Amino acid sequence: MKTSLTSQMEEVLYYYCRENSDIVVEEVTMPADQGIVDTLSCRLTAENRFEWRCYELKASKADFRSKAKLSFIGNYNYFVLPAALFAKIKEDIPDHIGVMVYHHYLPTENQMLPGYLSIEKKPQRQELLVNEQELLFRLITAQAREVGKAKQTARGLRVFSTDQLYKELKKRQPDYDLFGGGINFYDRFVEDICDQAVEALKSELDATREAYLQLEHRLLEEK
Repeated sequence: MKTSLTSQMEEVLYYYCRENSDIVVEEVTMPADQGIVDTLSCRLTAENRFEWRCYELKASKADFRSKAKLSFIGNYNYFVLPAALFAKIKEDIPDHIGVMVYHHYLPTENQMLPGYLSIEKKPQRQELLVNEQELLFRLITAQAREVGKAKQTARGLRVFSTDQLYKELKKRQPDYDLFGGGINFYDRFVEDICDQAVEALKSELDATREAYLQLEHRLLEEK
């Protein structure tokens, strides 16, 4: 699961790449068993050639020391790190790998993004380490995945079965406090369902009472 800091860095990096007219997508599976890159971007140069950049986001020293494969197969490759982490591990970064440092805005009012990035170390250019056509296909596949998610979101909850919605709400129950005040989304959902059930029973009881009164009145008239 991504930490809040990782999500912030990912968001800022996405818009940074877009501002540079790059095609960009997160979590792309690399060809030739080269792992999954956190963020992949591609731009078209003045010579009509593709230029590929790979970004690995690390939020902590443990994350940086992780044995997870680093998919630095692009022409330019970067670590994206919070400033405090960069200060601790800067000596451990290979010469050919660049570093982008994330700075959090304080305060965040009137800011479209939670922070900004600065290039603290430029990467050295290298030849692409995988077949470009395969990499392009992986980029397109990842983009299609994200488009699918967006379309599903646009269609709303109706695309999910009741069972899927229930399982997701229950899974989030222990630590979600979406509305504040100690009531999380799952608890609120259950409370609303109970309230609806009570209201439905009240309506049914009122209807039954009304029918009983009408029947009683009719019996009295017949006597």
